[in-house]
Amino acid sequence: MANMKGYRRFIILGLALAAAAPASARSAIDDVMAGADGGGSEIKGPDYLECVPYARRLSGIRIFGDAHTWWDQAQGRYATGHRPRVGAVMAIPAYANSHLGHVATVSRIVDSRTILISHANWSPIEGRRGQVEDNVTALDVSPDNDWSEVRIWYAPIHNLGTTHWPVEGFIYNAKPGAVKDLGQSRLESVSGEDAATPVPASPPETEIKPTKKGRRSDPIGAIIAGTYR
Repeated sequence: MANMKGYRRFIILGLALAAAAPASARSAIDDVMAGADGGGSEIKGPDYLECVPYARRLSGIRIFGDAHTWWDQAQGRYATGHRPRVGAVMAIPAYANSHLGHVATVSRIVDSRTILISHANWSPIEGRRGQVEDNVTALDVSPDNDWSEVRIWYAPIHNLGTTHWPVEGFIYNAKPGAVKDLGQSRLESVSGEDAATPVPASPPETEIKPTKKGRRSDPIGAIIAGTYR
């Protein structure tokens, strides 16, 4: 019983730290609920969803394992690059005290510095981890507009978080060489003999049942995109 009370105090303390420090949200997530893609010793409920299975479901990219391994796993298996494209997975490596990294799927290109992403287990929603956030803002803050650093919407403060998260790049659901970066704000398929057939998206995984509870719209992204009401 004493051990259980101590463990509960640890969980409560970790969640309190996460709410108080949006700039290091992933660190708090990692510390309190370690493990990704169904692994590790994290505590989960029916409404808890990790970032990896949600990115896999949205993108159709069949990579497994912790988020920080996705970029390396994608090499030679999928097309990769450094420009966002709808349906691509943005890969964030382990950073600072974040040991697991993060993956998010691009849902809309707003401009050369702004995209909307859909992801899971980033912001605590109503005090709960493992929640889905669809169509929230990620802002490129890299000096050269190369998408190597981003700030990401953090629900508890209703604004972008202050941390400049490093980005390894974007993973596209296509075979290697099928796409490449062209210009400051767009990605296009390579035409002619170099083009390759996209990897077919897999059907949704039946075990993934993300809850609609806790989803939040992004008013900043909506205003930028011209869809705010």
